[in-house]
Amino acid sequence: MDDTPSRGPGHRDDGARIDIVGLTKRFLTPKGEAFTAIRDVSLTVEPGQFCAIVGPTGCGKSTTLGQVSGLDKPSAGHVSVGGTRVDGITDGVSFMFQADSLFPWKTVLDNVKIGPVLKGMPRAQATVLARDWIRRVGLAGFEDRYPHQLSGGMRKRVAMAAALINNPRILLMDEPFGALDVQTKAIMQTELLALWEEYRPSVLFITHDLDEAVALADRVVIMTTSPGTVKDVFDIDLPRPRGDVQEIRHEARFLELQGQIWQSLRDEVTRAYARTADAA
Repeated sequence: MDDTPSRGPGHRDDGARIDIVGLTKRFLTPKGEAFTAIRDVSLTVEPGQFCAIVGPTGCGKSTTLGQVSGLDKPSAGHVSVGGTRVDGITDGVSFMFQADSLFPWKTVLDNVKIGPVLKGMPRAQATVLARDWIRRVGLAGFEDRYPHQLSGGMRKRVAMAAALINNPRILLMDEPFGALDVQTKAIMQTELLALWEEYRPSVLFITHDLDEAVALADRVVIMTTSPGTVKDVFDIDLPRPRGDVQEIRHEARFLELQGQIWQSLRDEVTRAYARTADAA
């Protein structure tokens, strides 16, 4: 039986605070040389906050996410979740990645209910819960389909249901909508906002899309070119609930914020492009 307390609108779970302190991660290249992916990254995500991280390709956005999840260990610094240092897989965390993370041999229903089942929920109860989540993401009637029988947008809906069914305190999202067409992406962004408003997990959202970051987030973090570190942090004061993402992008305040943040991001994108061109 899953006894995780539910989180309704406006709820703030102190166990969902993320503190990233002086985080550095170094790797060895295939040539045996040390490579610093991120250096001295410090950032706080408040409970229930939606935080987007934007930066040029290769700046360490996904590396930072890996440290928060506990899937990787830092070379220096640390991450704390709810005041407890991360040392191994972080409890109460769900993931959404850019690549499909569904089991291709399982149906939509089985993919969605696998989390509760692994957490010990009886299968019959997990099935009822999974059907409800499938309905919430607009896929009622597709329970018996397999991932290869779904469109890209439908697979993302399944992944979203599978991530949120566990009522996570923290949701980590690594370019989850990056591969979708513009129209489908806008629909998925709007649906994500509606579900987030209802359950309010803390969200750390990685994206290359500045418009996406501004439309979704409470706070946008700009990272520098490699080695990545925090350059700027912008608070997004667009009112919530925000409704349709496409409509938000035409608002004067959205355009003002997007322009301000682009001034900071543009320099980093230009530096990353120049570095790649010089290497070529």
